[in-house]
Amino acid sequence: MREPVLAIVSTDPTVPVVSLKIPAKAEYITLSRLALTGLARWASLSDETLSDLKLALSEACSNSVRHAYRDGRDGFVEIHYEVRPDAIAIEVLDDGSGFESGRAEDADGDLSEGGLGIAIIRAVTDEFEVGRREECEGVRLRFAKRLPA
Repeated sequence: MREPVLAIVSTDPTVPVVSLKIPAKAEYITLSRLALTGLARWASLSDETLSDLKLALSEACSNSVRHAYRDGRDGFVEIHYEVRPDAIAIEVLDDGSGFESGRAEDADGDLSEGGLGIAIIRAVTDEFEVGRREECEGVRLRFAKRLPA
């Protein structure tokens, strides 16, 4: 994959889901933030909520770019943005080598090397989950921020 791909993938018109697929290179992470900014305007997100989501998204994409393709092969990062009336959820997927599930925190709950990004995402969002993708190799990281009623 050499070019970013943006698509609307929702089958429910009341809950838009936008998908962005970018090459797993640091210079493309800005596109994920720009797409989020566009959705934020449409969904009337506050500046604080947008800032939190941009930070979490940058950390999630950076983790994929930095850790998923250590073997040197080309890869992608796919981002799904779901805008619901009560929350905005973002899912970041890659098909890289992944990580060990306990790596972000050690047994004492202290951050291990490389775990700061996960801690930041958890701190600025209301929902967080991370794990292996079911359908293929790689990692699925999902987070959400509740919106005021």
